[in-house]
Amino acid sequence: MSWQAYVDSNMVGTGKINSGAILGLDGSPWAITPTLSMLPSEVASLLAAFKDASAVRADGLTLAGKRHVVFRSDERSVYGKAGKDGVVAVKTGQAVLIGFYKDPVVPGEATKVVEGLADYLISVGY
Repeated sequence: MSWQAYVDSNMVGTGKINSGAILGLDGSPWAITPTLSMLPSEVASLLAAFKDASAVRADGLTLAGKRHVVFRSDERSVYGKAGKDGVVAVKTGQAVLIGFYKDPVVPGEATKVVEGLADYLISVGY
């Protein structure tokens, strides 16, 4: 399966994720929803949050031009909310999965999709 198929089928195809991406740990895009655009500085802030969450906890995280209030950030996962919409980012051994969701999807539904795909990729060596 191509990386794009993981984004299209396993994330967006669930109906719980509106747009998504899989990035290498260096921030390089492996697959991305065509309508999704993230600045390199936004990606760098996200990647830094996995190592030190203090900045995103204090200032929030801007991704795809939207500022998100971060309500979870650790070495594996970063979750943020922007009004009723949000983002779930999960780090695996070689990649970062990012899933954006919109109301009426709730954080737990989106988290289950992205965390589940991350668990699968980790289990197969990614």
